[in-house]
Amino acid sequence: MLRGESLSMPDLTEVKMRIARGEDFHTEFKEQQTNPDSMARTIVSFANSDGGWILIGVADDGTVKGVSNVDQVCQWVDNIALNNCEPPIVVRSISVEFEDGKAVVLVEVPRGEMRPYKTRQGVPWVRTSSGTRPASNEELRRMLQSSGYLYYDETLVYRSGLSDLDSGAIDELIKSALDLGIEIGDMPQDRLLMNWRLLGESERGKQLTVAGALFLARRPQEHVPYAYVSALRIPGTEISNVPQDQKRIEGRVRQILEDTLRFLQIHLRCPHQLVAMEPEAEPEIPLVVLRELLVNAVAHRDYTISGPIRVIVFDDRVEIWTPGLLPNTVTIESLRTGIHVLRNPTIYNILLKLRLVTDAGSGIPRVIRLMREKLGLEPQFSVENQQFVVRLPRPSIGQHRREI
Repeated sequence: MLRGESLSMPDLTEVKMRIARGEDFHTEFKEQQTNPDSMARTIVSFANSDGGWILIGVADDGTVKGVSNVDQVCQWVDNIALNNCEPPIVVRSISVEFEDGKAVVLVEVPRGEMRPYKTRQGVPWVRTSSGTRPASNEELRRMLQSSGYLYYDETLVYRSGLSDLDSGAIDELIKSALDLGIEIGDMPQDRLLMNWRLLGESERGKQLTVAGALFLARRPQEHVPYAYVSALRIPGTEISNVPQDQKRIEGRVRQILEDTLRFLQIHLRCPHQLVAMEPEAEPEIPLVVLRELLVNAVAHRDYTISGPIRVIVFDDRVEIWTPGLLPNTVTIESLRTGIHVLRNPTIYNILLKLRLVTDAGSGIPRVIRLMREKLGLEPQFSVENQQFVVRLPRPSIGQHRREI
């Protein structure tokens, strides 16, 4: 099902095609009105996942049985969505009549914006290709994060403490904040870091948050093992080719950004231009574009997903793969116009203090403008396999203009 797909103009041919494909991640059949708790479980699972269709009057094997009273079935569905789901879920129900006069009720359940949803028994269900199951703790965290109820970068890191902090990183951060005019006064250092949500407190004492580990820990990957960049140079244009160079780039956030940018500079062409009679190296893809996209990946990735950021240099393009779907309400189209929604507000605020980002939401529009101005090329954005992907086309050899 495509997000935003509507039932307002049902097409019998399409309904038949759905029935022929059988039950899947976006479709479930119900032969008749079933136990209300079973129906609530199905509605909740679709709302907690990617939305879907429930076809009432269709047997599990795809046989169209029909329903005898369409209005009664639609009212029954509405009552369950309102009273058996927490919070209530708005669904849309319509009927489709087949050639033999049998009517099937189609129920559209949208992907919810107030996830996680639960049945009245308090269980959050999610959809799978073969049915429904209770959500895992990790899936719950992702739903809470995408709905704005939880910011994962503020959660405490198990078995961390003040001894894991790097004093040099703290000094650098405080100096940068002071240079920005942020008032600190005589506040104790640990209190300051707690105010910035880099430290928290539990029964174990003061502990690093996820953001604190990324920016201030002596060995960040001991606390957040997947917070690294997998950088690859792959000859040709296919991911199946053997890498020519491969680096696992670790460290604190600033070091990761610097080392990843250095990797890109090594593997991208850097022809010289003549500026004021002196040769000047100009990377084939502007450094400001690469830097912007790398910072964007670190700032907005989904840290509940145990996978690294991937940066891949092919012969014809550079790809940056960031774990996680786009934050709630964000689309590819809105990204291009400069929407500013924070998945990791603490990480973003520290990047601000380190002067690595602005607070204008102008990063992606600036990337698009610079690629057009400098190279006459368009970056491509997509969401694939639960990851946000940016593809930057590389200019052909000799495409750079020389200025004298």
